[in-house]
Amino acid sequence: MLWNLLALRQISQRTISTASRRQVANRVPEKQKLFQEDNGMPVHLKGGLVDGLLYRTTMALTVFGTCYAIYELFVAAMPKKVK
Repeated sequence: MLWNLLALRQISQRTISTASRRQVANRVPEKQKLFQEDNGMPVHLKGGLVDGLLYRTTMALTVFGTCYAIYELFVAAMPKKVK
């Protein structure tokens, strides 16, 4: 039991370390320059192809969801005919 606790203590100390293993380049100034550039594009599309794809997908899902909700409201409002 004691060995398990000691092993657990060792593992927790090893994994919760504040030392960084590798340095990551700071790209914030590049991104700030890109997004503050006045090129007539909306800010939500300045990220490139991925932003455009996400925007179009979101709009398509929104339009589809709105149309489907209206359709379901219409179906719910119409009484079913009973023979």
